[in-house]
Amino acid sequence: MAHIHWYPGHIAKAEKKLKELLNLVDVVIEVLDARIPESSVYPDIKKLLGDKPRLIVLNKSDLADETETKRWQKFYEQKTGFPVISSCASKNNDISLIVNKVTELAKPKIDKLVSKGLLPRPARVMVVGMPNVGKSSIINKLIKKGKTKVGAKAGVTRQQQWVRVNPKIDLLDTPGIIPLKQEDQTKAAKLAMVNSVSENAYENEEVAQELLDILKNKYPQNVREYYKIDAEFTLSEIAKSRNWIVKNEEPDITRTAVMVLTDFRSGRTGRLTLDSLESINDEE
Repeated sequence: MAHIHWYPGHIAKAEKKLKELLNLVDVVIEVLDARIPESSVYPDIKKLLGDKPRLIVLNKSDLADETETKRWQKFYEQKTGFPVISSCASKNNDISLIVNKVTELAKPKIDKLVSKGLLPRPARVMVVGMPNVGKSSIINKLIKKGKTKVGAKAGVTRQQQWVRVNPKIDLLDTPGIIPLKQEDQTKAAKLAMVNSVSENAYENEEVAQELLDILKNKYPQNVREYYKIDAEFTLSEIAKSRNWIVKNEEPDITRTAVMVLTDFRSGRTGRLTLDSLESINDEE
C-alpha cells in the first residue's frame, strides 16, 4: 500500500475561512469526482456543513463508468436526502439543471426573507470539494466565461471571490478542502490516482500499480485490450510489452507508471469508476 502524506498549509487556513463563509451562503454545491465518489467526499462534510442545503455534483462523469455513476447518484440521494446530478466540463446541457436545483434549495431561505418584509435577492451559493475535482470548471461553465482560474495541479484555486452566475444566483468560489490527516490510505491512493493530491506526496510507481490492481478486479478487459497484455497486470509486464527497457535489461517502471496514470486520468483506458458501492459499510 502506497503511503500518501501531505500537509498543505493554505488548506488549513481555507478550512477555517470556509466555516466563516458558510454563514454567508444559502446553498452549497458539493463537487465529487465521479470516478471516486466515496473517496472524494470530505470525511467531515456533515459536521462542516451542518443543515446547510446542498446540491451534490458528480463531476468528470465523462471519464467514469456511466452505469456506476447512476448507481452512485441514487445512493447519495437516498443517503443525504439532497439532489445529486452528474456533470462534465465538455458539455453544457446541465447548466440549467444546476441553476434550477440551487434555486429550489434556496427558496425556503429567500421566502423567509420576503416574509419578513425584505426584497427577494439572488441565492448565495458556495462550491466545495477536494482539490482538482473540477470546482472551477463548474463555475466557469455556469458563468460561461473563464473568469475563474482553472488548473490541472491539485489545490490551484486559492482566493475566494463572488461571481454573478445569473440574476438568480451569486456564487462564491472557495479552495478545495482536503483532510489534514488522511487516515484512510486506500482513499488517499485513489485521490492520487485522479490527481487530487500533490505529486510530492506519493510515488508514481506505487500508486500506478495499485491502480492496476483495482482495474484487474473491476475492468480487466480494458487493461488487456489497451496494453496488449495477457499475463500479470504489472508495470513490469506493460513495460515489456512496449519494449521499454533500461540498463541491465530491466523494464522501465518509472516511465510506465507515468503512462498508466496519464492514460487513466485522460480516459484513454476507458470510462472507469474505482470506488465500489459493494465495499461501503454505511455507518450512518
